Amino acid sequence: MTDLSQMRVLIVDDVETNLDILVDSLGDDYRVSVAMDGESALEIIGEDPPDIILMDIMMPGIDGYEVCERLKSKTATRDIPVVFLTALSEEENEAKGLALGAVDYITKPFRAALVKARVKNHLELKQHKDHLENLVAKRTREVLLTQEISMESIGILAEFRDPETGGHIKRTQHYIKALANQLKTLPKFNEILNEECIDRIYKCAPLHDIGKVAIPDAILKKPGKLTKEEFDVMKTHTIHGYKVLLSGKTRLDAGAYLKCAGAIALTHHEKWDGSGYPRGLSGDNIPVEGRLMAIADVYDALVSKRVYKPSFPHSQAMAIILEGRETHFDPEMVDVFEQHAEVFRSIAIEFADHDDEIKTLQC
Repeated sequence: MTDLSQMRVLIVDDVETNLDILVDSLGDDYRVSVAMDGESALEIIGEDPPDIILMDIMMPGIDGYEVCERLKSKTATRDIPVVFLTALSEEENEAKGLALGAVDYITKPFRAALVKARVKNHLELKQHKDHLENLVAKRTREVLLTQEISMESIGILAEFRDPETGGHIKRTQHYIKALANQLKTLPKFNEILNEECIDRIYKCAPLHDIGKVAIPDAILKKPGKLTKEEFDVMKTHTIHGYKVLLSGKTRLDAGAYLKCAGAIALTHHEKWDGSGYPRGLSGDNIPVEGRLMAIADVYDALVSKRVYKPSFPHSQAMAIILEGRETHFDPEMVDVFEQHAEVFRSIAIEFADHDDEIKTLQC
């Protein structure tokens, strides 16, 4: 924690005698600066925010109440402790100051020793509060990073069942993020796809095919076309993935992430016209996460080399996506995907699994 002697105290008072007393009392223990009016105080605070402010209320121009109110209205300064030093001794004056967010109220004439003791107490409290907030922020970052790594790692484990799609997770993640960031500017999506939602979808995307761990190798790795019976088994990976992900919802404090991951796993093979699986959902009844993944997943399957097909050129993949507008895919998503087609081609090239895929994409 910061040494108290390095902490900064700003004294705001229009009476020089008061400033002299307070500077003499506090100057040996802290880094002290002064201002003689509210405007000057705000300038100093804006340039170099102090750790605590001792402020008179009755000053020329902007009074102490207004300075405090302005400070508490801004994120950068709202946590700076404000102590009022004032000749206003009525209870309503003290109540008003504390209601505006001041941490203390000392009436004049004051004893320097009392002010010094209270400043020390408030700075120690601030120091401990700042330390706790930093610790919480650090732990939160660690938890989020662990969560992100865990989800990606589980997704990669599922991909080990199908080693020819090693970059599939990275590509689909970036397709979805790029597409969602463009869609959020449209009226239909601007309330749904905020930054928090897009980040959550991006982090959950690696789990979209987690249910494939339950599919027999004979079907999952079959080099030829699946029979109807085999395809029926393959389709169950959506339900298996959903059940696996939602099984942990009651035990983990990650409901929003698991719900998002479950929606992606369950609905990324639904189609806009209702002909998809497993539930035959249609239109906006398909969660936005599933609609995003549907486009990302199909585009990636088309431009990637698989055991049953070569990689398709970008132009051919785009033609197939456009053909699926209003049947397979959300039409507005397809329109945005088409408008930013080169972004998706670049992502496919950056995270390609094979050199021949890169050559095909560059054609």
